[in-house]
Amino acid sequence: METIGTWWMWLGFAIFVVGAVAVDLLVMEKQGAHKVSMNEALRWSALWFSLAFVFVAILWFYLDQSQGRETANTVSMQFITGYLVEKSLSIDNIFVFLMIFTYFGIPIQYQKRALIIGIIGAIILRAILILMGAWLLASFHWLLYVFGVFLIFTGIKMVVAAGKDPEMEKNPVLLFLRKRMKITSEFNGEKLSTMINGVKHYTPLFVVLILIGTTDIIFAVDSIPAIFAITSDPFIVLTANIFAILGLRALYFLLADLADRFHLLAYGLALVLIFIGTKMLIIDFYKIPIGVALLVTASIIASSMVASVFFTRRKEIKELPKT
Repeated sequence: METIGTWWMWLGFAIFVVGAVAVDLLVMEKQGAHKVSMNEALRWSALWFSLAFVFVAILWFYLDQSQGRETANTVSMQFITGYLVEKSLSIDNIFVFLMIFTYFGIPIQYQKRALIIGIIGAIILRAILILMGAWLLASFHWLLYVFGVFLIFTGIKMVVAAGKDPEMEKNPVLLFLRKRMKITSEFNGEKLSTMINGVKHYTPLFVVLILIGTTDIIFAVDSIPAIFAITSDPFIVLTANIFAILGLRALYFLLADLADRFHLLAYGLALVLIFIGTKMLIIDFYKIPIGVALLVTASIIASSMVASVFFTRRKEIKELPKT
């Protein structure tokens, strides 16, 4: 596996991630269970977004000094494009998380703990999948075509499913848990289990954690091949993924109240997956410049969000009572 990451870069990034998660956990414990305000979510989102670009700036400077300006520019663009793709796809995660929380009636003040635990699990899972994916692509180049077809298929499936709410009652994971565990409808603070008449029961928060974990596995299978179409360097793939995940909790609370306004975003994400899948299929015949890929991806996402807000606003105006 060819990578620009040295052993000390891998170690340094691992230390940063552990430190970032530890700080997040300490802040959460200090604040206790509470509703995250829009201002708090905005500040945390801005912090994670800024850290990602501080990282790529440091990376660019290091590569510029050690490997030359061309390499520095190429790798930096790959990171930014990968980060943008993963960040955009994580928005779809957020809408599914919101649906899960709503279905189980999880109080807003308890959602933060479920999200941070889910994020820790996602970091570990994606690190394993990315390293496995990098090894497989290095050993079996033809897997690029498999990933490309898979992404196009996923994009088409996303278009078909857009606007439809998943039927939670038919979720196989939920059905499995209900058959094999005693689950109560009552909460016990932020605890995952409680004792009822001397018998251990699991709270809805425990079920939500399991569903979030399985949901992230599904999204990881979709998103990781997408970034491998941008770069095969496992260091860039991993760092872009982790930075996108670290800001997921703040982004959730920032967008939770705006979910209905971005109803066309699913179509934009589907187009991004189809574009990236096509890019992967033609990579041996024509390599789409990384700058073009970044521009196309950003334009699709921005256009779908702007269109969502525009059409939502027009609908609200039409529904206003006439005087």
